[in-house]
Amino acid sequence: MESVLPYVLAIVPTIGVGTLFYFVIKSILEGDRRERLAQARWEAAHDRAANADGSASDKSTGGR
Repeated sequence: MESVLPYVLAIVPTIGVGTLFYFVIKSILEGDRRERLAQARWEAAHDRAANADGSASDKSTGGR
């Protein structure tokens, strides 16, 4: 058991850094996904508002 301990202790920091890297990258990707969804919702809402404003102005001008 004592002969294995130095190898285990040598691998533990690598595993720790790898785990930390995984969670950091995962949170970055999830944040990017949420930002893209929010951007798409914002653009859709503004497109709907622009279309509503555009159709109202078409009715007031008689479609011209």
